[in-house]
Amino acid sequence: MFYNQILLNNKKHVTVRNDEDLDRGFILPRQVVSSTMDLFKSSLITGLSVDKLTEKLIKKFSINETYINGSLLIPFDAPEVWAFGVTYMDSMKERQSESETPDVYAKVYNADRPEAFFKGTTDRIQPPLGDVGIRSDSTWDVPEPELAFMIMNSKIAAFTVGNDMSSRSIEGENPLYLPQAKVYDKSLSIGPFIVPIDNVEDPQDLEVKMSIFRGNNLVFEGTTNTSNMKRNCEYLLDWLLRHNSVPDGTIVLTGTGIIPPPEFSLKESDNIRIKITGIGELVNSVVKV
Repeated sequence: MFYNQILLNNKKHVTVRNDEDLDRGFILPRQVVSSTMDLFKSSLITGLSVDKLTEKLIKKFSINETYINGSLLIPFDAPEVWAFGVTYMDSMKERQSESETPDVYAKVYNADRPEAFFKGTTDRIQPPLGDVGIRSDSTWDVPEPELAFMIMNSKIAAFTVGNDMSSRSIEGENPLYLPQAKVYDKSLSIGPFIVPIDNVEDPQDLEVKMSIFRGNNLVFEGTTNTSNMKRNCEYLLDWLLRHNSVPDGTIVLTGTGIIPPPEFSLKESDNIRIKITGIGELVNSVVKV
């Protein structure tokens, strides 16, 4: 099943779908489940899978599938978002080519310890169909399509799609500028769904596709597969949790394997579409911040 949150009549509701259709699904009762966080925590307490728990709620409250017209919210209210970089060979090579200090990227790619950084908190996450930003002081901007996982009880509990907005000009000038290249207003979006781990057969064999439109014109398209990750999700989780306590619901971005060419940079009003097989398609528009 596919889970998300919507705003309907000025109230947050949890919805569940049997497929990736955003138009139809089941709206769970707010008096029982007020957020997807509630649902996953209840799963931990009861020992039931998220899907089994949801099926029981649907049956108990006689909930019928219906047309859903609420506004999409972020699918999970992550208290923290962390990110890993240089996890794909293509990413390492591109960052070498853009950087004035290329050796650091080869070193981190080949090291045991991965690159990790703090991306933000709940209020920095943009919803599906929401705007993502490019910095006004940046000259070279790209979206980074990424598989993201969610942590509960120090384990991977679910997956979603992530759009990690980045300034390649700022990071390329000096790797120490990474926080400014990565963390700014509207620099992250996730969604539209959160998908329990039980519903993902192999997170290391998922196709990732990104398309960028400028008006009606397709200006960039690229694909990769999570099998191309040098470090898998469990490896990244292990390193994140070393000497570092993170709260339940933390979202982790796993890096990108799709890099637009040097001559490409995002512009205002571009439309970004990121699709990961079995997880969903995240759509965002670009604004300058």
